[in-house]
Amino acid sequence: MKLLVTGGAGYIGAVVAQQLLNDGHSVEILDNLTTGHGDLELTGAVWHEGDISDAGEVLDSTFDGVVHLAAKSLVGESVEHPERYWHGNIVASLRLLDAMRAAGVPRMVFSSTAAVYGEPGVDKITEDLPPRPTNPYGASKLAIDHMLTAEAHAHGLAAVSLRYFNVAGASGALRERHDPETHLIPNILRVALGESTEVKIFGTDYPTRDGTAIRDYIHVVDLADAHVRAVRTATAGKHAVYNLGTGTGTSVREIIDAVREITGREVPAAESPRRAGDPAVLVASGDRAAEELGWRPQRDIREMVADAWNALQQFS
Repeated sequence: MKLLVTGGAGYIGAVVAQQLLNDGHSVEILDNLTTGHGDLELTGAVWHEGDISDAGEVLDSTFDGVVHLAAKSLVGESVEHPERYWHGNIVASLRLLDAMRAAGVPRMVFSSTAAVYGEPGVDKITEDLPPRPTNPYGASKLAIDHMLTAEAHAHGLAAVSLRYFNVAGASGALRERHDPETHLIPNILRVALGESTEVKIFGTDYPTRDGTAIRDYIHVVDLADAHVRAVRTATAGKHAVYNLGTGTGTSVREIIDAVREITGREVPAAESPRRAGDPAVLVASGDRAAEELGWRPQRDIREMVADAWNALQQFS
C-alpha cells in the first residue's frame, strides 16, 4: 500500500515508518519538525515538511491510507494551554480527515492513547470501560476517536484506533530524543550515564507489590508491529478500537533495578511524596488486539532498557 505517516520524524512515528517500509509498503512522511528530527535516515521514505493541516497538498487518490501519529502529547502543557491541544490535535485532525475524504483515501490508523480512560481504578483497562479523560490531552485524543467513529459510519472510512500508555526501547538509531524528556526510562538512563545526579521516585506508599506506582510499558518495535497489523486489517465502514498492553505492568523500583542490572552502574534514587493525581496502577489489557490483530508484545522491560541503553551510548 501507499501510506502517509504523519509525525513520521518523531520517536514512535519513525519506527512505525521503518516497520511499514520493511513490510513492503510505500511510505511518505509528513512532519513539521517542531518535535520531530530532520536528521533521520529512513531509506525508501519520501519526506514532506509541513503541518497535518497541509495534508491536502500531499494526499491524492493514489494513497491507500494514513497512519496518523502527529500530535501534541504533553499532559502538563495540555492543562496549562488546552487551546494548543484543541488546535494542534482536534482541528488539525479534522482537516486531515477532510483532505482524506476529498482525495478518496479509504483508511486511517490512529495513534490514540489509554489516557482517554482517565483513572478507572481497575486491574486491567479494557476497551469496554467508559472513557473519562482527566486532562485536555486525553480529551483531545478521545474527540478524534469520536470523529473516526462518525467518519466510518457516514463515509465508509476504514478506521483503527490504538490506545496505549508508555512506550520504551529503541530500534537501532531510532530512539527517544524528547526535549523536554518526561519519560521515566530515558531519564533513569541519563542518571546511569552521569548526565543527571539521581532519579526521583514519586510515592513509595502505593498499595502495590513494592509501594511504587505500576505502569504498562511496551517496546516501540512491538508498538510499530501493531500499527502494521492495523493497516492490514482496517475494514471499510468500521472503527475498531484496540488497547495495547501487557496486562501486567512494571513498578518504578523494578525499572530502576533493571537499569542498574543492564548498565552495571549505580543509579541513586531519592524518594519523594506522591504527585497529585497519580494512580497506583495503570495497566491495559491487550486481549482484543491479540484476538483480532494477532498482536502480542514480544519484548520485556529488560529488552526495552537494553535497547534504549545501547542506542543512547552508540548514537547520542
